[in-house]
Amino acid sequence: MGDKPSEAATPGPRESGSGTPAPSIPTAPIVRAPHEAEGSWWGSAWTRIKQHKIVQWTVAYAAFAFVALHAATLASDALDWPHAVVRTVMLVLILGLPIVPILAWYHGVRALKRVSGSELIIIALLLVIGGSLLRLLPRPAAERARTETPSPLATINPKPEPTQTAFNPPAHSIAVLPFVNMSGDPKEDYFSDGISEELLNALSRLNDLQVVARTSSFSFKGQNVDVPTIARKLNVGAILEGSVRRAGNTVRITAQLINTVTGFHLWSETYDRPLNDIFKVQTEVATAVAQQLEIKLAGDSTKIAVGGTRNPDAFDTYLRAQRLYEEGPGDTAGWRAVLAVLDQAIALDPNYADAYTRRAAALLNLSQISSADALKALYEQAAVAAERAVALAPDSGDAHAALGRVRFDVYLDFAGGAAEFDRALALAPGSAYVQRNAGHYMAFLGHFEPALKAAQRAVDLDPQNWFSYWQQGLTFYDARQYGEALATIQHALVLKPGSPELNYWLSRILFASGQVEQSRQLCETPTTPMLEDDRHYCLALVYHALGRQADAEHELDQYKKLDGDGQPVGYAEIYAQWGNAPAALQWLTKAERLHDWQLEFLKADPTLDPIGNEPQFKALMARMKFPP
Repeated sequence: MGDKPSEAATPGPRESGSGTPAPSIPTAPIVRAPHEAEGSWWGSAWTRIKQHKIVQWTVAYAAFAFVALHAATLASDALDWPHAVVRTVMLVLILGLPIVPILAWYHGVRALKRVSGSELIIIALLLVIGGSLLRLLPRPAAERARTETPSPLATINPKPEPTQTAFNPPAHSIAVLPFVNMSGDPKEDYFSDGISEELLNALSRLNDLQVVARTSSFSFKGQNVDVPTIARKLNVGAILEGSVRRAGNTVRITAQLINTVTGFHLWSETYDRPLNDIFKVQTEVATAVAQQLEIKLAGDSTKIAVGGTRNPDAFDTYLRAQRLYEEGPGDTAGWRAVLAVLDQAIALDPNYADAYTRRAAALLNLSQISSADALKALYEQAAVAAERAVALAPDSGDAHAALGRVRFDVYLDFAGGAAEFDRALALAPGSAYVQRNAGHYMAFLGHFEPALKAAQRAVDLDPQNWFSYWQQGLTFYDARQYGEALATIQHALVLKPGSPELNYWLSRILFASGQVEQSRQLCETPTTPMLEDDRHYCLALVYHALGRQADAEHELDQYKKLDGDGQPVGYAEIYAQWGNAPAALQWLTKAERLHDWQLEFLKADPTLDPIGNEPQFKALMARMKFPP
């Protein structure tokens, strides 16, 4: 497609000075050799490109495309637009790249030529072909995840993480990330983690502040996850992070507060203090954070340091015990090791309330996996520790929660336990530990509405902790809301796959909801992680329900061989489901004689519903003195 010469360039007849046309002189046409003509065409190519300003148009378009794409990306991030918006903009800009030189060819020199119909067809074909090819490009993983068929694991997750919803965290919500250990010694991690947890606990005592619990905040440790992602997963409006460097008897703590909605740093400070001033630093940091988040401290400032110690050696020892406790000892030896370190901290400071609180909780956890002959001593020690913690720190919500557990588990004093949990909730509404335990025990009393409210609050405060969902699932189970219980336990299994405890309760909920065959398959499968006595318990129930009574009796015999007289309430549950009320009541009477802590399940346990109207059962309920 050559250029059409303009009229101004066409030689016309010359005029003479008088105005008459001069006679034209005939000229012979100039004929070039073929190779000369070809060389001239290629030689003028760059001149023609410059004449039509193709380079300028292309460069200008590239600059415009870069700015437009960058602006679209920023707008998408700020306004939470779907990824498809940025993708569409990018595709349009790419498709425009071959079109710009074509348009420049025709319009780079003004009014040379209009675009013909055939040329428009060529441009349209380029658009269709380019768009088809770009559509074949691989899509981003996040977009694929939204359009492809979900995996079985995803289908059992009842509470999927929102991917493209607007980020609108609760006001005055915060997560404390584990502070970085800057000492250079990995063995000092317990100290930096402990400082972080102490700050978290101090902030959680402020009634107007929602603080994510330790398990969820620390779940991102060692992972390459940015602050905005963590904020979305934890649903918080602010994050406190920092570092700790200990050298001898001095410590440097650097803390910074980030607004997760805007991404701006709100506040930062560095503290260089002797170790015995570490507790003052915690109070200063907590106070500064509260002020930045516009929290009204009022009398709450006095609760920030409640239950602590001013003895740096006791504090260091307590942090070591805390690390062992959080790692979750799985056997009696592990819990004994935790208790030994806590005893060292108490020996260094006999007035260390937090150490007594942790000791009471550890003793109760140990009692649940100990033999019957060891229970009395463990219960007595737990009671002493919890009562001492409350005496030393009467404003500690965790101490009252520990005493509430003692009232329930040790003394079967349900009214006294409920009073302690009420006090704990009033003192520490922002503690996931308090909310979780309060909800759990309120369900035993049949107070399902406040129990479910507390269980949900615990999930909100600790959304990455499987234990929160487990306790919530048990509360739904006690309330006979089996669909919700099933979904919640399945979500807990996503967070802790292969958990024997969760698989056991999943089997019980399936059975209670009438899904007996699914419960049987779960318990019969050898690869299903489950404790052997729990497996026998499950099969004793499902085989009876399926009419396989001989198999059910065999499973019960195996269950008794493993646990002896240690599970009288469990045996009563099986006999109740079998319709053998006399045997069920006989085992419950034995549980009362043994002062079995599992009698606290009596009022809410769905498995005992078949004997609920038996006079002997009602008499036992009256003796248990459950509050109305």
